[in-house]
Amino acid sequence: MFESLSDRLERSFKILKGQGRITEINIAETTKEIRKALIDADVSYNIAKEFTNSVKEKAIGMNVINAVSPNQLMVKITYDELIALMGSQAVDINLKGSPAIILMAGLQGSGKTTHSAKLANLLKTKRGKKPLLVACDVYRPAAIDQLQVLGQQIGVEVYSEPENKKPVEIAKNAVRHAKDYGYDVVIIDTAGRLAVDEEMMNEIGNIKEAVNPQEILFVVDAMTGQDAVNTAKAFNDKLNFDGVILTKLDGDTRGGAALTIRKVTEKPIKFVGMGEKMEALDVFHPDRMAERILGMGDIRSFVERAQEQFDDEEAAKLSKKLAKNQFDFNDFNQQIQQIKKMGNVKDLMGMIPGMGKIIRNMDIDDDVFKSVEVMIQSMTPEERANPDIINGSRRKRIANGSGRDIQDVNRLIKQFDDIRKVMKAVNNGSGKTKGMMRAMKARGRR
Repeated sequence: MFESLSDRLERSFKILKGQGRITEINIAETTKEIRKALIDADVSYNIAKEFTNSVKEKAIGMNVINAVSPNQLMVKITYDELIALMGSQAVDINLKGSPAIILMAGLQGSGKTTHSAKLANLLKTKRGKKPLLVACDVYRPAAIDQLQVLGQQIGVEVYSEPENKKPVEIAKNAVRHAKDYGYDVVIIDTAGRLAVDEEMMNEIGNIKEAVNPQEILFVVDAMTGQDAVNTAKAFNDKLNFDGVILTKLDGDTRGGAALTIRKVTEKPIKFVGMGEKMEALDVFHPDRMAERILGMGDIRSFVERAQEQFDDEEAAKLSKKLAKNQFDFNDFNQQIQQIKKMGNVKDLMGMIPGMGKIIRNMDIDDDVFKSVEVMIQSMTPEERANPDIINGSRRKRIANGSGRDIQDVNRLIKQFDDIRKVMKAVNNGSGKTKGMMRAMKARGRR
């Protein structure tokens, strides 16, 4: 995420390395490089210039205390300005109403239908809501079918009227259905077009007038860069939406949309799509995004994702098994499934401070665990429960059954033994280790 921008900013800060203080000369050179980095990231020239002028104004003549170098101070000032540019703080969606109605808008291909389902899944699993998805895209072939498949995948009902070609009527009927059957959130997926047009705007405007939504979310593809910002402005001028869902932020995006959409529309980014899985929708935190852009990682989001998957009851059971040296391949496979639910592996590693630069050019397959899972599945129930009985002949059978080499099975068992030793050591570790883990969990709750 934002690798090119991160690299360029890092190089611009290096101009101040070895400098005793910030001067007009060295700060001018640094801010010039920052401005170039922002423009290359598809930030408009005017916003890039305004941003660097603000950085320069705050930095010039500032006293640098002994413990902080000009380089470090510049990073801090840029960090603060990035947060301000992206909106200062996270903004939640409005779920007031019986039911709360959320209207989804956006161009065709932006990921609107998929993110309608992702939002429903988030509200169901993390907020305890009972959402209803509504298929109001009556033009795109298979749009209704797509939403129904996604709804079935996440266990959320989809309201549709396949023979009805009047979106306003469908939306009104869906809200009535939600009231009758106790749904507390209605998410309406509307039709998109390949470009902004009057017919599209009039239709979604009519739906808005008919159902009076508490929240209108504009879904935009981050990979379209500055075009995404211009499209958002056009939609906002017509709809006066409440917030943005920025999709494909895990793709090859330069970052311009994430950095400037708030500035241009004066509306917050509320969620970001970070992958293809239904769980891959995160609340947008400007400070955490700024940390990632500047290569600081995002340990808070990492801890929060871990907390969502690893509950205290399961942790207590695992702790007892480790104490008795009973950790087996069933437990190992369960840990893998929980890690996979946390999201894209490369994205997760990028959240760890210092790891982003190390893995930047590494090709990390999201199915990195697939071969391990296949080998575990090729074991008998007895072997999974009692790993120590897996001898040479059993290893050969597991290799044949999983389509892997015997060396792969040997490597898996060696890694499993190493992990078992490490986990047992941590479980029996010092109070310092356990205290650190508690502190990380506490930090994640803040």
